[in-house]
Amino acid sequence: MDLCKTRLGDVPVAGPIEKYTNGSVHICSPSGACILETPVGNLVPQYSTDDLRRKTVQALSFYESGLPKSIPLEDKTLVKTPIGDVVAELVTFHPNGGISRVFPLNGKLSGYWSQEDEAGLADPIELMTPIGLIRTKIIGLSFYENGALRSVTLWPGEIVEVSTPVGTVKSRVGFSFSPEGRLESVEPGVPSSVQTFAGEILAYDSDAVGIHADHNSLIFGKDGLVTHIATTLTSIIATDKNGKKSVFTPLHRESICGEGETEVIPMHIDFTDEYVKITQNPNLPGVSIPIAGHRFVSRPCLPGLASPLGIIPCSV
Repeated sequence: MDLCKTRLGDVPVAGPIEKYTNGSVHICSPSGACILETPVGNLVPQYSTDDLRRKTVQALSFYESGLPKSIPLEDKTLVKTPIGDVVAELVTFHPNGGISRVFPLNGKLSGYWSQEDEAGLADPIELMTPIGLIRTKIIGLSFYENGALRSVTLWPGEIVEVSTPVGTVKSRVGFSFSPEGRLESVEPGVPSSVQTFAGEILAYDSDAVGIHADHNSLIFGKDGLVTHIATTLTSIIATDKNGKKSVFTPLHRESICGEGETEVIPMHIDFTDEYVKITQNPNLPGVSIPIAGHRFVSRPCLPGLASPLGIIPCSV
């Protein structure tokens, strides 16, 4: 067993040690207990494994300066964050030493350990956020380098009511904030009526991925107006000064179920001071329509499909 000397303390290791060109430690895997003195307190990195959740020891990583980059923890540990103490199994850091992300759980999913098994270990926690006190199960928290809360990522199935500039929205996946603490984006958990420059739109992104909530489909500008929205249930009609109309409706695609099943592709709409950009197919460029010389209105759109919200029947 070798001893890896780091800026945070000595780490016993049994495997290779990766280093930067300046000689500082980049990556190493602990083989025994040790204590690292970090900007968020003393932490014991993971050094043991089990048969289900953590079959391998996850490596420690450092920046070239010697400050920590990622520290998987041996046990659940109370970690100091800018919004209070949070129990964590994994902590990542910014290059300046400030906390970047905190994960209450850090189990590895496999055929023997499912998302449901991991969720069973997740406890609701109370968080003081810029939108007030919330209590929910979270996958993780993200922070800016200035210490401000960047986002809250929810466990699948969790719904939190979020007060937004356009009213209360039931959020899944999570929500994000600007460095100044302004609500920046939210992921609607159900189709939500939202007033925009083009009229009322039912906001919902059936393709939303819950990896993290740093960026969501319903985005607000500094003035509180909607700057981006996704919908599966609303059409946009643009009429030019000559009366010519262009109608944009969410498209359809073949579902992974096959056998003729189809699902709706979320249509994404961006609003700027100069144009409205509508993207019907994520694999193709959107269409930008100048605001000058056009009038925009919205209309309900309920496709004659089995899954107008994009929910795949064979996956339910």
